Amino acid sequence: MAHRWKNDLRPEDATPERVYLNRRAIIAGAAAGLASAGLATRPAEAATELEPNTWEEITSYNNFYEFGTDKGDPKRHAGAMTTEPWSIVIDGMVRKPGTYGFAEIMDGQQVEERIYRLRCVEAWSMVVPWNGFELKDLLDRVGVEAGARYVAFETLYRPEEMRGTRWPVLEWPYREGLRLDEAMHPLTILATGLYGKPMPNQNGAPIRLVVPWKYGFKSIKSIVRITLTDTEPPTSWNMSQPNEYGFYSNVNPNVDHPRWSQATERRIGGGLLARRQPTLMFNGYESEVAGLYEGMDLARFF
Repeated sequence: MAHRWKNDLRPEDATPERVYLNRRAIIAGAAAGLASAGLATRPAEAATELEPNTWEEITSYNNFYEFGTDKGDPKRHAGAMTTEPWSIVIDGMVRKPGTYGFAEIMDGQQVEERIYRLRCVEAWSMVVPWNGFELKDLLDRVGVEAGARYVAFETLYRPEEMRGTRWPVLEWPYREGLRLDEAMHPLTILATGLYGKPMPNQNGAPIRLVVPWKYGFKSIKSIVRITLTDTEPPTSWNMSQPNEYGFYSNVNPNVDHPRWSQATERRIGGGLLARRQPTLMFNGYESEVAGLYEGMDLARFF
């Protein structure tokens, strides 16, 4: 099991949104934090090399089919979704099953900032400054029973507020899942905001999953159920088009989508004429997560 990810930045190194857009300030602040700590972790080092996308880019170009299939539909229509009150059912192979209110889930959680790459299967990418906490912390609190091997998730399904669910684009509610060791990995977080602000509806308010080495659709939004199970759970895109979307959905430039190449990607914010760049194995987190898949045929288990 991977050790807990440690943030080497001090609270005073946190920067306001406007400073994020100044790459030099990010690098300088991170370097100061690392120097004072006397050590560095690869995710923190990677963050200093990446300029986060702007708030407008992150909140205006989204996949959230519950509100429509156009990239601008979530921003246009997600305001209809009610996020207060909010609760999550946690059940299955846990010692403390129940319905947990959002405030109860957040009580005592150490919310921290993570600058992560986001890579979508349509071959576009962003860099997002998430605020959240490790999923492992929540799973440890509810107690994972021996024999549990997978974690299943469900998104809110409320047709009167989520206009996209009125059409059978997918089988609703949206479902996703992780193997337990993936869920417990220190890079896997439950995000509750970005840029230090509460999560916008179009990005998965009030709480969503972020698994940075997988394609974006694995990072399920607006979670209302988490289930621990001993069998691989069904996942929405795999149920819909299993030849195109596997259960694992790891970012892998060597395994193409049947209808397009995954070898390169286009960074959102650079314009349509921006030069494409090579896709990194596991979205750049290879040194942290490759061991999870040792011995697996990644072309078969895609």
